[in-house]
Amino acid sequence: MCTVSVNPAALTVVEEVYRADSRRVLATLIRLLGDFERAEEAMHDAFRAAIETWPKSGVPENPRAWLVSTGRFKAIDAYRRQARMDASLTELAYRWERESVSPPDTDSDINSDPCVEDDQLRLIFTCCHPALPPDARVAMALREICGLKTEEVARAFLTGPPTIAKRIVRAKAKIRDAGIPYEIPSREELPERLESVLQVIYLIFTEGYSASAGDSLTRPDLSGEAIRLGRLLTGLLSHPEAEGLLALLLLQESRRAARSSPQGEIVLLDEQDRSLWDQALIADGAVHLSSALASPTPGPYALQAAIAAVHAQAATAAATDWAKIVELYDTLLLLSPSPVIALNRAVAVSMVQGPLAGLALIDELPANELADFYPVHVARADLCRRLGRTRESCSHYARALQLAQQQPVRLFLTRRLQELQARVPSPQVP
Repeated sequence: MCTVSVNPAALTVVEEVYRADSRRVLATLIRLLGDFERAEEAMHDAFRAAIETWPKSGVPENPRAWLVSTGRFKAIDAYRRQARMDASLTELAYRWERESVSPPDTDSDINSDPCVEDDQLRLIFTCCHPALPPDARVAMALREICGLKTEEVARAFLTGPPTIAKRIVRAKAKIRDAGIPYEIPSREELPERLESVLQVIYLIFTEGYSASAGDSLTRPDLSGEAIRLGRLLTGLLSHPEAEGLLALLLLQESRRAARSSPQGEIVLLDEQDRSLWDQALIADGAVHLSSALASPTPGPYALQAAIAAVHAQAATAAATDWAKIVELYDTLLLLSPSPVIALNRAVAVSMVQGPLAGLALIDELPANELADFYPVHVARADLCRRLGRTRESCSHYARALQLAQQQPVRLFLTRRLQELQARVPSPQVP
């Protein structure tokens, strides 16, 4: 009897490729098939085929290309089967097959530019088409490009999952019904989509830098992908805010190795071992920040990058120029007002003027918008701790612990709460 050799290690490779490349495979299939749902189904069919095939025949030289090809042909086969009952699908299946072997469009100089032959970036621009409602563009991009769950996208927007789900469904229908093409727009059309595209890349990085839930503080695959897309974008379009965003991502990413302890607990900025900060990323970020600040009116990403640079320039936490940070936050808040920026400014003010000043500013924030945003409770708890108001601090830490989803954050909050509770005197028994 002939036996087939099975390589169990290939299953591990499938898992690794899924984590690293599944969203890029999906982006390419969306472009080839022109349909979100069909593409997602094709992607899952391709990975199922990989699970069945790779352990027996070996991992292909280019796993991502194999998955795209397999997914595309499985979609074509599915349409052929359906065409037996619906003749209108025959031409669509034929068109998919014909286009799969056609050379890429080189009519436009922008489409022939090697730096834009990236389906992830192409998909971001599609999701950010001006025909789509602004509130749906970024939500759909995060769901489709990052693979974030609807609940995770909702947390990024500080809103409810049902609202986000409806936005995404309507946006997909609009792309399909309006025939919005999956392509990088012309250079003349780029500026009108830039703000949404920058926001998408920023939020991809944010989820990678500080995962919204789970056992790991960071998701390096997402932060790395955001930086890659940021570099592609700056190569595609010379714009101060694109430079500012890339500078911000690089400066923030430089601290990743110092942000968690060996036990997996988050390490706050003022307690981090700065020798672990990546100086190459800091230097690279400084170059892009310089380009961004050359603009007479720096934008929000450039200002945030400038704040990150102040931290990066400080040899110790005590040497941080908090007055400069407050000044930058003042400008940022005028340019891009939001409760989160106001919260960060309040913390910076507390480092200059003291905890009471910081608490007063937090009291002015819209409580309804931040009620379930755990960082605001952490900020209150820390300021109360610095003031010696231990019971109040414990209460705020306890509330933050109820809301936090990240295990590294929960470990930190639990330890801090236990330390403070040990200081609270027991009630006197009469």
